[in-house]
Amino acid sequence: MSALSAALKPSAPGWQRRLYTIIFEADTPAGKCFDVCLLVAIVLSVLTVVLDSVASIRAQWGGVFTALEWGFTLLFTAEYIVRIACVARPWRYITSPLGLIDLLSILPTYMGLFLPQSIYLTDIRVLRLLRVFRVLKLAGYLNASSAITQALAASRRKIMIFIYVMLMMAIVLGTLMFVIEGEANGFTSIPRGIYWAIVTLTTLGYGDLTPKTGLGQGLAALVTLMGYGILAVPTGIVSAEFARVRDDEKQLLRRCGACDSADHDGDARFCKACGSNLPAATPR
Repeated sequence: MSALSAALKPSAPGWQRRLYTIIFEADTPAGKCFDVCLLVAIVLSVLTVVLDSVASIRAQWGGVFTALEWGFTLLFTAEYIVRIACVARPWRYITSPLGLIDLLSILPTYMGLFLPQSIYLTDIRVLRLLRVFRVLKLAGYLNASSAITQALAASRRKIMIFIYVMLMMAIVLGTLMFVIEGEANGFTSIPRGIYWAIVTLTTLGYGDLTPKTGLGQGLAALVTLMGYGILAVPTGIVSAEFARVRDDEKQLLRRCGACDSADHDGDARFCKACGSNLPAATPR
């Protein structure tokens, strides 16, 4: 059980506990049925938003889409209110990432009602698709997600230095290309040359701005080759930090004393092979 689930779950038996078990957990037939129904509603609501954005389809079925949208919005609103009512700490749920996604899934429709000029903002209703993560209980993969987040956080200074070096290279290369090609070949300013350098270094190569002189083309070829090597740098930085984080996590993995099975999660209480009690987690 995650820290958030432990904080939200009502401690005393009663209607809140029963509702919580159905809505937040999928270990019971009622909970599984609720999740399946919610998944169907989410997919259909997102499909409605997508189809409504097509002008030809909206012209023919606009009224149906509007009715469906309000139906889904009222359904998700009722679900959101029930979620708040059945948790032990409502504010903790409201401010949690999943709670904010739940709120954003219903807010745009109401904003479109009171603020007609925000019609394009209502398209963020596709955020409802993120709620599938809750329904499919992908929280079981949160440990891996947390490891990636930690790796990115640990890499931020190195990545910032890398970005700084890239910007310096783009400025120098863009200036050189401006001097070599000049305005006659489309490099009308140094910022224009910097734009070309960034596009070329990242190997995007839009093709809207290309060198015409032999010297400029030679420099472009060199920059392109540099770009392929440069792109590997941030990948290596993050990969190294990710490996370090995973290695640290493995220090908490336990070995079963009954069957000698290893690689149990840090919060596991029983052996995944034989079901015996596991020893307390201790660093290796």
